[in-house]
Amino acid sequence: MYLKKWEPFKDLMSIQERMNQLFDDTLSTRKEGTEEFSKGNWSPPVDIYETATHVVLKAEIPGISQEEIDIKIEDNALVLKGERKFEKRSDDETYYRIERSYGNFMRSFTLPNSVDQSGVKATYEAGILKIVMPKKQQEKPHSIKVEVK
Repeated sequence: MYLKKWEPFKDLMSIQERMNQLFDDTLSTRKEGTEEFSKGNWSPPVDIYETATHVVLKAEIPGISQEEIDIKIEDNALVLKGERKFEKRSDDETYYRIERSYGNFMRSFTLPNSVDQSGVKATYEAGILKIVMPKKQQEKPHSIKVEVK
């Protein structure tokens, strides 16, 4: 007779994975004709880095025209909004798999106090949105002479 050690945590993890998959399948897909596709909120991946003179944000948003991208600075936060629309070109197209997400997105990033909000510039090339935010000029320390009277 073979005895197998019972691992209750492994069973719990398996149940959790199945429940997560069930929620993902149920909440992230909807029927559009005969095709299933993901529609709803999605978040484009971003990189944020800092140089000596700028803070830079790069967002990956391919398939979206620059007119569909909305960038605002509100209450010391950079807000990035847009929408990627599903475009079925004709009825004779048959999709076997749709893995890209469609729908609205919104990302919000708190700006550091060192950013000069009036000098923010954005460019969009090859599906990459690049937002360059210059830093404020820091006052250099200087000496003050004390006069003796």
